[in-house]
Amino acid sequence: MKINAVFQGGGVKGIALAGAVSAVEKLGYKFHQVAGTSSGAIVASLVAAGYKADELREIIEGTPFNSFLQRAPIFNTKVVGPLARLFIKKGLYSGEALEHWVHKLLLAKGIRTFGDLKPEQLRIIASDISGRKLLVLPDDIEQYGIEPKRLLVAKAVRMSTSIPYFFDPVIIRKRKPVRTKGASFADQFVYIVDGGLLSNFPLWLFDNPDPGSVDSLLPTIGFQLVGRGSAKPNSVYGPLSMFKALFSTMLDAHDDYYIQENNRFRTVKIPTHGIGITDFDLTAEQSVELFESGKQAANKFFNKWQIDEYKEHYYTQVCRTPPPGAAKRISQANPSLKKTT
Repeated sequence: MKINAVFQGGGVKGIALAGAVSAVEKLGYKFHQVAGTSSGAIVASLVAAGYKADELREIIEGTPFNSFLQRAPIFNTKVVGPLARLFIKKGLYSGEALEHWVHKLLLAKGIRTFGDLKPEQLRIIASDISGRKLLVLPDDIEQYGIEPKRLLVAKAVRMSTSIPYFFDPVIIRKRKPVRTKGASFADQFVYIVDGGLLSNFPLWLFDNPDPGSVDSLLPTIGFQLVGRGSAKPNSVYGPLSMFKALFSTMLDAHDDYYIQENNRFRTVKIPTHGIGITDFDLTAEQSVELFESGKQAANKFFNKWQIDEYKEHYYTQVCRTPPPGAAKRISQANPSLKKTT
């Protein structure tokens, strides 16, 4: 059976999403369209490229995630160096290592640009902090004079994973057709960062509120990372540590959002065992623990999941209309509600 999937962002905790994908595949489900934010964008792109469960596990176990934290040696000088980099580059670390890693993985499957994928197969969420708006890539990149099919998938992933002040933002220079006449040089550039700032769990992406579409609509399942990061409080002893505390708290807070009742029927909740968004120095054991947590959560959800129940909830929660036959079932269950003649 085919399903659509939406993967929530959560920094390094996204390893758990790969575990969930593994379970879904072994249960016999196939992914049709996928979407994601931040680390969810990484998993979605790999799924769209055709990576299977065993390959994902091998990737997770063989990747030293702290290798993504790169910056020139000159910026490693205690306190002054990171602050200088933050001022000049607007991030503590370059996102190039992460982008290159994703690019290599996708290229191994013959995927370079969105044009190499099926139409609408993959959607990635990012945030344009210059224009103060949400971006759904690749389509929204056209606003800046770039052909969506020519957008590098790895570049879109980097946009979505650029945690503010942690990784450098992705800077795009507007092309002439979309530049505002008389705009300053600075206004020609757009800064794009982590999609989690505006929509960390875009479960709405594949929704169609038309009741007539339900029978033909593929079910959409969301994979959400739940639970706070480390219970250890953030230590604030200067501007640099305050920046890290501010944004780790803000992004971590997404994981504590209450899953609204109208989305429980299509959300796999994955415990993350106290691991934080920016814990890139996690151990191999923690990595495996996250992966297994994703598998267990997906198995638990799909062992109870039924397509008929999904459709019924979709009618009432998304379409906001009673499902077919609802009145008859209510009448049969409550004879006293029948009209008398």
